[in-house]
Amino acid sequence: MIRILGQIPLPTPSRILPGLLTLGLVCSAWGIGAEGLAATAGTTGQAMAGDPASDGSMRYRLAPGDRLKVSVFRMEGYETVAEVLSDGTLNLPRLGSVPVWGLSLDQARQRITSGYGRILRRPLVYLDLVEARPVRVSISGEVQRPGLYSIGRGGTNQLSSSGGGSPGTAIPTSGWPTLVDALQRAGGLTAYGDLRRLTIQRPSGPPGAPIRTLQFDFWKALQGGGPVTNPLLYDGDSITIPRSENLTQTELLAVASSTFAPDTISVNVVGEVERPGPQSIKANSPLSQALLSAGGLTRRASASNVRLLRLESNGIIRQASISYDPASSMGSNSNPPLQQGDVVVVDRHGWAKANDNLKSMVEPISPLINAGSLFRLLGL
Repeated sequence: MIRILGQIPLPTPSRILPGLLTLGLVCSAWGIGAEGLAATAGTTGQAMAGDPASDGSMRYRLAPGDRLKVSVFRMEGYETVAEVLSDGTLNLPRLGSVPVWGLSLDQARQRITSGYGRILRRPLVYLDLVEARPVRVSISGEVQRPGLYSIGRGGTNQLSSSGGGSPGTAIPTSGWPTLVDALQRAGGLTAYGDLRRLTIQRPSGPPGAPIRTLQFDFWKALQGGGPVTNPLLYDGDSITIPRSENLTQTELLAVASSTFAPDTISVNVVGEVERPGPQSIKANSPLSQALLSAGGLTRRASASNVRLLRLESNGIIRQASISYDPASSMGSNSNPPLQQGDVVVVDRHGWAKANDNLKSMVEPISPLINAGSLFRLLGL
């Protein structure tokens, strides 16, 4: 609970100064900022240098859904618990609607004090944040389920692939939501998610204010490279996970075994395998893992003619012809990592195709051939 106190005019300057110093310490102690956020994060675009809370631009800003408790010192009938409405106003006793959307708690208290000052003499207003609204963010790029998310201050994040299948891993969280919470809520990274260039675009103030761009490197966390900032999220943040095509086998395995990726994904394997159909494999697993899960290739299969079909985020189906080699390293052209929803087609080799073609040609006249053979056996 956050409490911002009003200021009381005192009769003498000798008594005013200690009171103002005390109030300043209280406000500084309870103000919400993004302390330490820019200390380890690189900033680009319109991001400001230094601590983003140093100029007060990252103070908690009120918006629809916040619940506030307002009271006036020694005044009955003025205390109320109200929620900021969808139009950004707060409905208060004897004052009516007060616009507070985009204001910090201290700015809102000053505006309410000014309003009550028209009907009361030197009012002392208390403003408490009873319940903060859920943090609403957008997540795009290389995650399992991009989209818009509303993240509360506690709950369960589900690490799972976008196609369902296995229930995935449930990770309980508490406290203010962070960037890692958002990645887990979106199902984790895909095989090509770049942990070195995670980006947050954040409004620097009320609606219409300039956008700040912050970048973070979470790859250091997997390498044990010292403290890594896991920034707190703010309402309206836009998170982007870029794509990287140059990940090594070591990096793919490190990401797949971390809490940044789901436990399993589902792919379809059809054609010349022992058990065709949907296969549940570990996230970021190579092509060889899916084929082994399907029972391996049959004797009719052509290892040099394997096709990988993948639906891209723009709606285009991408097709790649692979000369499969189970001994190839993960991430190579002969054994690429798979993603959720991939389709693997194993074609027949040349002799199998020739035999099947001959069979299809003979099949229409097979009844006549069988009848002739029967007459010859009977000596007719």
